[in-house]
Amino acid sequence: MTFKALLATRDSEKLSVNLVDFEENDLMPGDVTVAVDYSTVNYKDGMALTGRAPIIQKFPLIPGVDLSGTVEASSYPGIEVGDRVVANSWGLGQTHHGGYARKARLSGDWLVKLPEPFSTKDAMAIGTAGYTAMLSVLALEHGGITPDRGDILVTGANGGSGSIAIALLSTLGYRVVASTGRLEEADYLRELGAAEIIDRRSLSEPGKPISSERWAGAIDSVGSHTLANVLAQTQYRGVVAAFGLAQGADLPGSVLPFILRNVTLAGIDSVNAPQSVRFEAWSRLARDLDLDKLAKTTTVVGLADVPDLAPRILEGKVRGRTVVDVNA
Repeated sequence: MTFKALLATRDSEKLSVNLVDFEENDLMPGDVTVAVDYSTVNYKDGMALTGRAPIIQKFPLIPGVDLSGTVEASSYPGIEVGDRVVANSWGLGQTHHGGYARKARLSGDWLVKLPEPFSTKDAMAIGTAGYTAMLSVLALEHGGITPDRGDILVTGANGGSGSIAIALLSTLGYRVVASTGRLEEADYLRELGAAEIIDRRSLSEPGKPISSERWAGAIDSVGSHTLANVLAQTQYRGVVAAFGLAQGADLPGSVLPFILRNVTLAGIDSVNAPQSVRFEAWSRLARDLDLDKLAKTTTVVGLADVPDLAPRILEGKVRGRTVVDVNA
């Protein structure tokens, strides 16, 4: 049986991604087969599809670090035919065929059953970006950052993780400051719950090793000078959750925020997070994420549209979340 899939190949170091008819027998080993409904385009997918970073580690490979769908066959205990499931990372789109296809075979260890009230489309409107945003909120809570402590800064606010972080934080009662390079999107960010919008240029240049205290916590997807400046302006005993490198992987800052203000820098890894953490994150998303706000972040495209979106997401030209209907 064949089905449509995007397949990445490499020839003489040139990366190509094409829509193909893929044989089910050529899927990789796994104890669960999923009829895929939706995938999504994350920043990491953009890097993979453009070859900007060596995300794809074996060729040929179906990219896509996320997928959601319905179980067609399973020998994995606790996962049954008909279950609606979501998979985030675990090597999908890197070493194992990923979500940009109408069918997937993978390990049951990688799957989370979708909690109510989410549809499979909702699951990919969230995707790795939203799941990472939830992990970041959990890190703030673990560090004792409650709404009464003060403002929470969200950098890269127009992106997928930033958009969902704003929606989550505002629903939980936090006052959110959104940092963006696209001030024309201020109304969109306010609809998600941002109380204040600042220009990312105020954070993106080299700054002082420590500055006036501004926010109780932050969620950063940018890295480099931005993250250094965020730390320098975090309040005493504040927490900064960091997971991105849109500006760079460097951290040209100082130890002063840590040793003078007891600031915590919490690293967020969504790829290898244990199942217990994933279950908690998806349970909290089901409880705390406003589906009306989620819908405001979401655009739906077809499988063939994905390659053209990859460079745009890296350039910061894609707002919110992009859901891929693999059957369109």
